[in-house]
Amino acid sequence: MFKENNLIVDFRTYTLSVGSVPKFLDLFENIGLPIQKEILGNFLAMFKHEFGNTNEIIHMWGYENFQDREKRRLDCAKNEKFIEYVKEARQYIIKQEVKLLIPTPSSPILGIKL
Repeated sequence: MFKENNLIVDFRTYTLSVGSVPKFLDLFENIGLPIQKEILGNFLAMFKHEFGNTNEIIHMWGYENFQDREKRRLDCAKNEKFIEYVKEARQYIIKQEVKLLIPTPSSPILGIKL
């Protein structure tokens, strides 16, 4: 399970309605991202597909450990601006998957200070 001092990556995959990727990304980049960066910190990346499921996007957030993630996610969920952002973003989201990744000992990400 989770150890107290394990760096983790919150890997989120969203399947969006057909044709809504540009609208979702615009909303995320202009409204959602600034709010989340302030509370969650450690925004690692956002990806979209070039081939395959082009209605899917992936974003990743880094946390010092499970407890750090839990606290930050709870703080974000209480934020009024974030709540409003989520209400608007939901119209585009068909499915959401969240995976918590723990780096292996050989992973270069372990050298990054979050």
